Amino acid sequence: MIKTCMRAALAAAFLALPLTPTSPASAADTHPAAHPMTLTQAVAALPTAAESREGYQRSRFKHWTDDDHDSCNTREEVLIAESRTEPTVGAGCKVTGGQWYSYYDGETRTQPSGLDIDHMVPLAEAWDSGASTWSAKRRQAYANDLGAERSLVAVTARSNRSKADQDPAQWQPPLADARCPYATDWVATKLRWGLAVDKAERQALRELAAGCGQERVEYEPAD
Repeated sequence: MIKTCMRAALAAAFLALPLTPTSPASAADTHPAAHPMTLTQAVAALPTAAESREGYQRSRFKHWTDDDHDSCNTREEVLIAESRTEPTVGAGCKVTGGQWYSYYDGETRTQPSGLDIDHMVPLAEAWDSGASTWSAKRRQAYANDLGAERSLVAVTARSNRSKADQDPAQWQPPLADARCPYATDWVATKLRWGLAVDKAERQALRELAAGCGQERVEYEPAD
């Protein structure tokens, strides 16, 4: 399974941690980061550009795929990796049980039906921010990015649908303690994929960064 060993190790590590509102995506990556920096520095590194949703269709980002042909699609891979207990996995790699902490709202779920796998930077927002110029292959890679822990995260369906395709100028996690990790994960994802921010988004991220002095952004550029 793609990144299964890395993700399984991360999930196992969570079993020893208290249920605190920190993002599983914010844990240290297996490989050294290419560009460690403060959140303020990372926000400053983002290019600014006007956004356009012209031509966007969700179907332009093919997901959830099984790129390594092991019967586990991207959704199931994330559920397996982020479960805080040994997940129950049935035929065809169907995850039927486990324990997941949704860091957006601080809620715990034991049934995967109550969870969405959230694209940290939503597909529509990625399109607006530069993905409209990508090839179909690169958009598929983005939509199924298992190469960075912060790209995809299991959260409650309610919180994910509240977020929808909004950026941090329009939506932030309802749990206050989640906002710094969220900003860090958002910025790292945009830097990883070379995506831009608009002026309102940049301002919101600057304001968040000003209160998140301990957050550091580490990312590996996507292939």
